Amino acid sequence: MSQPASTLSEASPSNRFALAALLLGGAAIGGSPIFVRLSEVGPMATAFWRVALALIPILVVSLVKKERGPKPQSLSDYGMLALPGVMLALDLAAWHLSLTMTSVANATLLANLAPVFVTLIAVLFFRARTSVVFLMGLVLALAGVVILKGGPAGLGNGDLSGDGAAMIAAFFYACYILAIGRLRSRFDTIRIMLWSTASAAVCIFPIAFFFEGQMLPATAFGWSILFGLAFVSHAGGQVAITYALAYLPPAFSSLTLLLQPVVAAILAWALLNEAIGMMQALGAAVVLAGIMVARTSRAPA
Repeated sequence: MSQPASTLSEASPSNRFALAALLLGGAAIGGSPIFVRLSEVGPMATAFWRVALALIPILVVSLVKKERGPKPQSLSDYGMLALPGVMLALDLAAWHLSLTMTSVANATLLANLAPVFVTLIAVLFFRARTSVVFLMGLVLALAGVVILKGGPAGLGNGDLSGDGAAMIAAFFYACYILAIGRLRSRFDTIRIMLWSTASAAVCIFPIAFFFEGQMLPATAFGWSILFGLAFVSHAGGQVAITYALAYLPPAFSSLTLLLQPVVAAILAWALLNEAIGMMQALGAAVVLAGIMVARTSRAPA
């Protein structure tokens, strides 16, 4: 990482800006379930258009910047730049599949286990050191997500295979976050996003085409939903997260992204008239408390 994180509470101006970018990115991605819910094409086709259309603004920015940062020098560099996209494609495919096999609550909750996988992988394979305070924040934030989704009683109406697919999605999203974090020490945000988004589109297209068939939405509204998903949730959200990973530890970054289900609940209330009760409000507060606790600690770098 370009800047080691000791205690996140003692952040430099760059770290504070990165934290703001991370929160903004998490909020942008939090709106993705709403776009997916309103999409006129299948979940895999929606995932393809999410990354394919996002290439438009990313490519425009890349051409304007003329890619002044370091360039890949070897075949392994190109492979490492494409790797996050492969991980993201597997994450999206598994999560969208889980939404058709288990309850939405189960799929959303289990897919948000990514911070657990990030922490485990960082500690076991990269010998990263963490603190008890960070782990307490992680547990607290995860407990908040469980409360947000209706508590343990709300998790009994899913299918085990669908639950397993959601956990697989969480694992691949953790791999995506870690791969992006490693690349940010060498390449700039736009180069990483261009390569990872393009490779994700290439990986998802055959899955969508052969398993769903219908790739094109029928109306202008359907296209607007796909463009919103691509421009807001992916191009906006993922670019902000990729930028933040140059300054913040991947484990803390993945923990902060637990804001996504909070944002999704708020948007579902505002746009889809889905009620927010005391349980959801309490869960959101606990998630925020867990993130604040983790922010004062040493996260695995």
